[in-house]
Amino acid sequence: MKNPKILVPIDFSDLSEHALQAANLFADRFQGTITPFHAYIPVTDLDGFYYVGSGITPHEKYSEIETVLRNRLQEAALKYIPDHLLGSPLLDVGNPARAITYNAKNFDLLIMSTHGRTGFSRFVMGSVTEKVLRMCNKPMITVTEESDIGDMTSLLVTTDFSVNSHRVFPYANSIAEATGGNIDLVHIVSEEQFFDAQAAKQTAKSREKEIEELADTHFSNIRNQVTPKIIVGNRTPQIEVQNLAIKNKYQLVFLSSVGRTGMEYLMMGSTASHIVRSVKNAVFTINPQGISTEKAKKLHFRQRDF
Repeated sequence: MKNPKILVPIDFSDLSEHALQAANLFADRFQGTITPFHAYIPVTDLDGFYYVGSGITPHEKYSEIETVLRNRLQEAALKYIPDHLLGSPLLDVGNPARAITYNAKNFDLLIMSTHGRTGFSRFVMGSVTEKVLRMCNKPMITVTEESDIGDMTSLLVTTDFSVNSHRVFPYANSIAEATGGNIDLVHIVSEEQFFDAQAAKQTAKSREKEIEELADTHFSNIRNQVTPKIIVGNRTPQIEVQNLAIKNKYQLVFLSSVGRTGMEYLMMGSTASHIVRSVKNAVFTINPQGISTEKAKKLHFRQRDF
């Protein structure tokens, strides 16, 4: 991940700005650049209430609102990011999740907080983050108020042996190679998927060779930094990964985010969305089934026509 272009959506809440702190650490380590981003929906008088404290009144012209918002983005970013890592603030109009997904086409990585506020109703930013997880096909790091990616030397990489789950491997490899970090490459065998505990244990035993081969194939350049593990648990894979991440305090948890996308993005329930909601760790995801750039463009510009 050399010289990544990083997009950081914020909504000016303190919680959303934790993403800027994580982005600073990442950009500094990999010589990247950071672009702070904000999307807003112009709803006449309601804007004034939403942007209380931003120096904006309900009667401001849109051009004046954008000037204030760009200044606010710059000020917020400079609290955490040195000038040499900072790109020009980026604004867009429209539904935040769709605007983020559309604008991500020009970036290598998204870093977002899972909490904050959006829209006039001040919904938690987590709802926007989950929608982006469902729609965007770019790599994405989600952070909470308590996430600390630190030196990125303690990494958990999950796999279900599907081709989609392999999509995060190159990113984990690149980060571990650069930081000298250690990777736990983990596959969960859940007893819930079998008739009894013995059957689960037999399956786990049969998969030990397979996960060793995954490590040999995808992490050959840093093989001594990777520990393959088959873990048998009596709860769902989501819960087992969640508990493992919390217990070992990994700085980054890697997993593929695959599920229903596009207009069905509200149907949550995937392993990725569960983990993002339930852990304090930073989570690195990629959704191989995210919508195309062209579809993102159509969705975004359709809902911008007020």
